[in-house]
Amino acid sequence: MLTLFNSLGKKYETFKPVNRKVVTFFNCGPSVYQRSHIGNFRTFLFEDILVRYLEYSGYRIKRGMNVTDVEDKAIKEAETQKRTIKGLTETNIRRFIQEMKLLKMQIPDYLLKASEAVDEAVKIIEHLLRLKIAYWHRGNVYFDPLKFPRFGELYGLDMATWPSRKKRFHKDTYPGMQWNLGDFILWHGCTEKDTACWESRIGRGRPSWNIQDPSMMSKHFHETLSIYCGGHDNLFRHHDYSKAILESIRPYPMARFWLHGHHLHVNGQKMSKSKGNIYYTEDILRKGYTVSELRFFLMYGHYRKKLNYSDESMRSAAERLRNFKKKVGDIERVAKPASSANAKTVRNIKMIFSSKMDNDLDITSAFDQLYDTLTERDIPGLKPAEASGLIKGLKEIDEVLQVIF
Repeated sequence: MLTLFNSLGKKYETFKPVNRKVVTFFNCGPSVYQRSHIGNFRTFLFEDILVRYLEYSGYRIKRGMNVTDVEDKAIKEAETQKRTIKGLTETNIRRFIQEMKLLKMQIPDYLLKASEAVDEAVKIIEHLLRLKIAYWHRGNVYFDPLKFPRFGELYGLDMATWPSRKKRFHKDTYPGMQWNLGDFILWHGCTEKDTACWESRIGRGRPSWNIQDPSMMSKHFHETLSIYCGGHDNLFRHHDYSKAILESIRPYPMARFWLHGHHLHVNGQKMSKSKGNIYYTEDILRKGYTVSELRFFLMYGHYRKKLNYSDESMRSAAERLRNFKKKVGDIERVAKPASSANAKTVRNIKMIFSSKMDNDLDITSAFDQLYDTLTERDIPGLKPAEASGLIKGLKEIDEVLQVIF
């Protein structure tokens, strides 16, 4: 049975969906004030693998992904480029979808833009104001975390460190991996000079970043989610905020399982513009690697551990995949005369894969075990039906991996 590390409670748990008929799945998508780089795609690929593996295991999925197209950073970047916010973000959304398809990632059932869920955000804010969990201050609306009893439980925040003096944080996001110990913004009230604004029942303004996930999610999901995913950085000042907002107005938990993927580093350093070490998909392809090799590199490492990109690590991963595919090609040639596939061989190769993947999506061990299994085989001595069984099993496995055939 599939076991996953649940960030809520910090423990391994056997996966059980909330709804037996369909696994409800939501993940934080891109902030489209800029183009997504391969570090961003590392997180999105771990989520793609998880969705594909759940489908491989027999589950039906209903999945949503948010797109942050309204926030402080988008407004600032649009001003810098002398473009409209919509022009900037729509360009990056189109490119993001193109690159998802390039990397053989499934497009979610709902790809939701924050700008299209403003009404939902306003409804949530009105509810929080009625409950006196949120309040107005100088034209903005803020959430008071001390009014939510379970605040910080996802991260494991020690609320004893909360300052007695009230403090408010006005920005959508703040740099660094640390907590803002104070009230966080839900609604930016607009002045006459502001452009990214909506007329609403609570006045002219725009929803903050932290209320956007709950507002987009509430458009299509009306029960506890089976799984909520995001990057490791979302454990600071984001997912606990979203959780507190939604659970304040709903009588049930936001999600049963919370999964967080770690970052991609470059030569041991975090990927960032300031360091000049950002790579995009075409940068890797220009080095002579294939899309499958890039996809393989980004997923060949446990999702909860840092992955380091270097010329050496990329070359090593690509060579390992090429060697594996060469063995598969040799088996295919032996399998050609077969009229049928050996059913036991199909079951065995799939069991090898599932035994590792069921352990918190351990894709590295799963692939390595498959590699060793093929290496140990006397390929020229295989019976055609056995070879055909291996190929049939690997093709089913590749519905998850998307790198072999």
